[in-house]
Amino acid sequence: MKRPTVAALSLVGLALAACGTPAAPPPPQPSAPSASADTGLDRMERLTLAANRCWFKSGDAAFSPYSLAPELSSFSGRPRFLLVPRGRPEARPLLVVEGRSGSGEVSVYGPLMGEAVGRRAAADVDRWSRGSGSCSIA
Repeated sequence: MKRPTVAALSLVGLALAACGTPAAPPPPQPSAPSASADTGLDRMERLTLAANRCWFKSGDAAFSPYSLAPELSSFSGRPRFLLVPRGRPEARPLLVVEGRSGSGEVSVYGPLMGEAVGRRAAADVDRWSRGSGSCSIA
């Protein structure tokens, strides 16, 4: 009876190793969001802060009859903020500014759109959506 050689044992070892389960590929690494990534929530947070700063903290008389009601935690993928009558957060919204996750679209609608303050609010939101941080058109 012949004794197995080292070469034969190496071949048997390689064959057995080939029969084993292949190593799983490494799990994909989550990619960090780029600095230019913009989600609906990010955009609506910026718009809400701009509206609060420009319309309310500035003391703008056109917006004094209203309060800002942020609703940014939305499970519908549509974060928004509302203008409601001052001191009545439960009241029906007079103006809705609503974003959409995965889209640059921002909708502005509600009963105030038929009034000058609503048209001004829509123009401000449009300007802020395009990257301006200024409170006035000029």
